[in-house]
This record gives sequence, C-alpha cells and structure tokens, in this order.
Amino acid sequence: MRKTFFLLVLSLFLGSNLIAQQKTNLELTDIFNMEYISEPQISPDGSQVVYVRNFKDIMTDKNLSNLWIINFDGTQNRPLTTGNQNDVAPKWSNDGSRIVFKSNMQDGKTKLFMMWMDTKTSVALTNTPSAPNHVSWSNDDSQLAFTMFVAKKEPSIVKMPEKPEGAVWNTPPTYIDKMKYRGDGQGYLKSGNNQLFVMSTNGGSPRQITFSDFDHGTPIWSKDNRKLFFSANLHENHEFETANSEVYQIDIISGGIKALTSRLGPDNNPALSPDGKTIAYTGYDDRYQGYQLTQLYTMSSDGTNSNLISNSLDRDVANIQWAADGKGLYFQYNEEGDTKIGHITTSGKVTAIIDNLGGLSLGRPYNSGAFTVSKTNKLAYTLGGTNHPADLAVYDNKNRKRLTALNDDLFSYRNLGEVEELWWESSFDQRRIQGWLIKPPNFDPSKKYPLILEIHGGPFMSYGSVFSAELQIMAAQGYLVLYANPRGSTSYGEEFGNLIHHDYPNNDYDDLMSGVDAVIEKGIVDEKNLFVTGGSGGGVLTAWIVGKTDRFAAAVVAKPVINWYSFVLYADYPGFFYKYWFPNKPWEDPTNYLIRSPLSYVGNITTPTMLLTGEEDFRTPIAESEQFYAALKLEKVESAMVRIPGASHGIANRPSNLIAKLASIMAWFEKYKTE
Repeated sequence: MRKTFFLLVLSLFLGSNLIAQQKTNLELTDIFNMEYISEPQISPDGSQVVYVRNFKDIMTDKNLSNLWIINFDGTQNRPLTTGNQNDVAPKWSNDGSRIVFKSNMQDGKTKLFMMWMDTKTSVALTNTPSAPNHVSWSNDDSQLAFTMFVAKKEPSIVKMPEKPEGAVWNTPPTYIDKMKYRGDGQGYLKSGNNQLFVMSTNGGSPRQITFSDFDHGTPIWSKDNRKLFFSANLHENHEFETANSEVYQIDIISGGIKALTSRLGPDNNPALSPDGKTIAYTGYDDRYQGYQLTQLYTMSSDGTNSNLISNSLDRDVANIQWAADGKGLYFQYNEEGDTKIGHITTSGKVTAIIDNLGGLSLGRPYNSGAFTVSKTNKLAYTLGGTNHPADLAVYDNKNRKRLTALNDDLFSYRNLGEVEELWWESSFDQRRIQGWLIKPPNFDPSKKYPLILEIHGGPFMSYGSVFSAELQIMAAQGYLVLYANPRGSTSYGEEFGNLIHHDYPNNDYDDLMSGVDAVIEKGIVDEKNLFVTGGSGGGVLTAWIVGKTDRFAAAVVAKPVINWYSFVLYADYPGFFYKYWFPNKPWEDPTNYLIRSPLSYVGNITTPTMLLTGEEDFRTPIAESEQFYAALKLEKVESAMVRIPGASHGIANRPSNLIAKLASIMAWFEKYKTE
C-alpha cells in the first residue's frame, strides 16, 4: 500500500513536470483570460489599497471590473465587489472609513455608491439620468463634489409642419450649429454640458452649482469647504482656442466664479496643498506647436504668485499629488520609454522615486500607469514589465514590493516572447532611436524569422518596456516584432518631439527603416518576409512607408489619416488639428497638406495593403480608409478593407474587436508570407 502511494505521488510529480515543459504559445482567445489592475487607491493611513481588477467575459464579450482590497504588506487580498459588472473610480474618504465608487451593479445604469469599510455595506447615492464623474470628498467628509452631464434642449430654426393624425413620418431633422458636434467613442454629441454638483455624504439630492454653456473639470475642495477649484475653458472663443483652459474658484453657496489663471494655454489639474495655501497645477504657454511639454506650476490659493517649478525637467508632468509635508509633490512622467514616479520640491529639485509603472490596457505597449500617495507618504502603483500586464505594487521608504500576479495562472502554461531593448542611429541625421524587439517563444538564434514592424500612434506618444497582448500574440505565431519610438515620440524631450512639427510624416520614416536594418544586421531576419503595420499615427506611417519603398511583403494600415485636407475638417476636433499640426488652413496652403498625405504617393505602391478601421471611428474616420482603398483599387494594387462594426478609434471596446483586429492582420501577413 505504501509502495503504491509512493508510485502514485512519483507519477503525479513527473507528470506535472512534463506538463510544465510542454507550455504552448499564446492564442487569440487568451485575451479573454488576461487581467490587469488599474486605479490603485491607497488609504489615507497607508495601511490598505483598494484597486480595480479588470477582466473579460467570453460569453458576453464585455470588459468588466470589480473592486478588491489588500493590506499594504500584501496580506488579505480579497474582493470588495463581485459580479459581471463595472465597478470603477474608488475614492477613500479623508478619515479612511468609507469609499465612494461608480458601478452599474444594480440595474445596468451607472450610479455613485458609498461603501462603509467596517461592514463592507454599500448603498447607491445617486439615481440620476447621467453618471457622476470626477468625485472629490470635502475635507470634513460631509460632502461630495463631482461633475455630471446636464442635457439641454437646443432650439432649432427648422420648423416642421404638423403631420396629419395617424401619419408616420421620419424622425425630425437634426439641426447642428456647433463646431464640435461629435466625439470619438461618444458618437453625435447630445446638447448639454458637464456641470458641477455638490451633495451630502448622508444622501439626498445632488445640488447643481454651475449653469453655464461650458464643460467644467474635476473639482477639489478648499480648506474651509466653502469653495471648489476646477479647470475649464470658459472663454467665449473656446471652440477656436480649444486648449486655453484656466483654473477657477467657485463659491458653493453664491455660485460666484473667479479665474485664478489668465495666460494663453492650458491650465489644468489643480491640486491643493495640505495647508490649503498653495495650488499646484499643470500647463504651458501655448505656442501652437504639435508637441509642447506639460509643466508643473504653483500659485497661492488666491491666484497670485504663479511660479514654474519643473523647468529643469525636459519631460511631461502628470498625475500631481502633494506630499504629506506640503514641501513637494509626487508626479509621474515618461523617460525613454519608461513610466516613472518622481518627487519635486516646491523649489524645483527633482528626484526619481520609482520606475517601471505598468500600462492600463492589454493592447499595444504604450507608456501609461497610475499611482496614489497616502498621508504617510506610502505609494501604491501599477507595476509594469514586458512579461505581464499591470499588477499592483507598493513603495515605502525606498522599498518596493509587488503584491499581485494576476496572470501567473495563464502564463504557467503559455510561452511569452523575450523582449530586447535596442538603440540605433537614424540614417537621416544619426540621432539615437530607441526600440524593442520581441522574439518568438523558444527563439533559435541560428534560424531566420519573418519580421513585423509595428508603429505607434499619436504621433506624440511613446511605446515602452510594457506588456502588449497584441504584439506577444504576433510573436507567438513565429514572427519577430519590432516596435520603436521614432522622432516625434514623447519621453525624449520637447526638441525631439517637435522634430516633426509641421513636418509629419517625414524623417520618422528614416528612423524606422534604420531600425529594420539594425535588426537585419543581427542575422536573424528572413528579408523576403518583412511586414509592416500600425494604427492611427502608425497607420499614417504605414501608408507613407509603402508609398516610399517596396521592401515589405505586405502591409496593414489601421485607422489611418490618408488625406490631411479631408481629415482636419472631418475628425472630431476641427478646432485643433489644423492649428497645431499645420501652419495654415487647408485652402490657404493646399500643397502643404498634399505633400504630407499618403494619398499623394499611392501611384508608387506595389505592396499588398489591407485597410482596417472601426466603423464608428470619429478620430480618424473610416472615410480616410475608404479613400485609400478606392485609390489602391484604381491602381490595381492587391488590397482589402476590414471594417470593425460598432468600434470607435480605440477598437477594443469589446474584447472580440481586439481579436478581430489581430486575426485580420495576421491573416493578411500569412497570405503573403513565402517559405
């Protein structure tokens, strides 16, 4: 009996080792099994962290989320909410006894909830037509302030005659007279604005305190709980100066509003110091450049004594939060493809604190992350890495600790491709360009592999050393995948970002081709099987590339701009793109628009090219793809068009959309791959 038991245990042990050695590569449906964390909210005393755990449901094709809580030391990790719903935006009260959050748990309608942390009892505070956003606790925890959309009926000059009784007519015509009338991911905009509200934390009806025809930003409370500070663009010419926001103060009783800033340019994200005497905020003096550094300022709470304090840092400042002593702030920034947390004193001394913050999605490897700081200067943040989506980590006095590993179960039987950081010199001007190479799982350096060049959008954004389900699945199908930050990318300073100002696309092409050449020099690339793809700004560059070279076997141009003339008039921000990305309006200088449009070079294209765009994309509308598709067909280029129904610019509003995008790209490349 004892021998039989020993043999059974031995067989189980050997079997488990055999299974461990037979890990397989990622598959498309694994996207449904991947999780990541977002919105880490550390308690005021630093003892606990509430975070959002994001997951997907393969049966309903939905992105879902619940709230979890964990002790700072990593113990007692457990759910606060459960169910196939969306629980987001948790915020601790100042005394740590409660949280508020948004959820659609009751009836599918998003409401503001409050949960008491001793009993974990929750109750809906609102049942309003629109969901509250950007919630802020008063300092005494007796009130909440938030923004909420308030619909407004717009008058129409079109007066339809009365229809006969019983007649069935079409819906009346929609009358539009605003410049911005639709938004990506929003569709055609309803009339109305985001207004400010306050309400008691004991419940009751929210009280509206602004009634203007402008949108109002995130409110924060004054020290005496009598005023709110917020950012907004309340200028009469806001449709034409879209970035010209100010920091304002409003008296919650009288409703009186006072502007605390006045310069041309964005002034955003006010944060009040612990003593209530100083406001920190972000912004810049607008020079109408394509890329302008977001910098950090402080001023007295009455709007006087404005002072730039981040002028020594040639990087964008984001997510500003005061340290407990009020002598400095924590913030996040991107540095050469790495998202970091830094500390800056009010006199401007910058210290790097934490690196390797994780992304907030499963798609492409964009730099992003989130963190919060407690009143004890402990930090909770999203931890990144090329081998896992965002997990939760904490930091205390130079010690950092990872608290979760949400995808270890999946990765215990799936292989991932190794990611190698690369630097090379551009053939145009020898500038150093950064990129990353994902190798196929079980990579063999003696073999040669097909290569995919994948290009980021923006263009003023950056890729980095973070996990990407999209690119890992490409690698899992036997491809080398190269992604890079060509000139124009952020995280390398303002000068590097503005190398494409009024000149995009152009020599970013040389940066990317030099990267392909650098990988080829390693001797691991099958040069007959080079492929290229990218989305948004990456779609622009992909279309530009096939108009400049025939070295690629096939290309997939995703959600691109093809014709700048039509784009600046058809995208969802008509008051922005022409002013910041071009020196003139299209009809004032059509040549500039044409020479920078990939459509102008369609006669050069021989590369088999697929177009891929969401049908409800209002950022780079599908009409751009349709123009290019028609032009390619007229030129008798092998081409196809994939339309993702119901998808906006982000495409992955449903998990299956992300899978559809990947399946389309890989099918096109496989069609033209040679042995």
